[in-house]
Formats: sequence, structure tokens, C-alpha cells
Amino acid sequence: EVDLEESGGGSVQAGGSLRVSCAASGNIASIYCMGWFRQFPGKEREKVAINGVDGKKWFAESVKGRFTISEDNAQNTLYLEMDSLQPEDTAVYYCAASNTKICNGGNCACYEYNSWGQGIQVTVSS
Repeated sequence: EVDLEESGGGSVQAGGSLRVSCAASGNIASIYCMGWFRQFPGKEREKVAINGVDGKKWFAESVKGRFTISEDNAQNTLYLEMDSLQPEDTAVYYCAASNTKICNGGNCACYEYNSWGQGIQVTVSS
């Protein structure tokens, strides 16, 4: 079992920056991928940024060039650095981890995330 705890976030004006952190504990060795998702009011959760198998990174088109995902393995912590924030980035952000991967030839990816943090609010005002 993996436990995830987000921190950081908060409120910022448009154009500003925020960083959210996710501390992982428990069966860390079982994790193949970690990432960040977000959920807008009344909408389904969407994928934002993934630190995938072998460190491959993926970003949603809406955040490419503005968001950066990184990790500190010594601290078992995942970060999401968000720059040039816009009001449409306002959402609850969730950290997630996956302990399953599917490989096709030499390419492996995670499709099911089974550990989730409690979520943290990010609010961007215009």
C-alpha cells in the first residue's frame, strides 16, 4: 500500500507560480509511475502531468511549457511546478501513483492509478 500526501498550493494571481508537493510513503518500491491530476467543479478528473516508467514525462497540452514535474527520490517526493498560471488552472490537484504497467515491446506505461492523495486546492484569480 502506498500513501500520498499533497502540500503546497493555495491562491495566486494570474501569471504567477505555485508548487505542489506529494510525499509518498509505504510500499515505495512497488511504484512504477507517479503523476498529477486535477478536477474542475462538476467535471471528471483529468491527467495533468506524469512521471512515467523510466522517468518518461508526459504533459497535457493545456499545461505544456508552463508546468514541470520532478521528483526527489531521496525524499520520496514528487513536485509539480506551475508557472504562468491562469484562472482556468483553478482546480483541486491530486497526486497519484501506479503499481501496474503495461509493456509493448520496449515501451512501458501506466494506465491505472490506484493510490491517490486527498487533493489540494489551487486557485488562480484574474
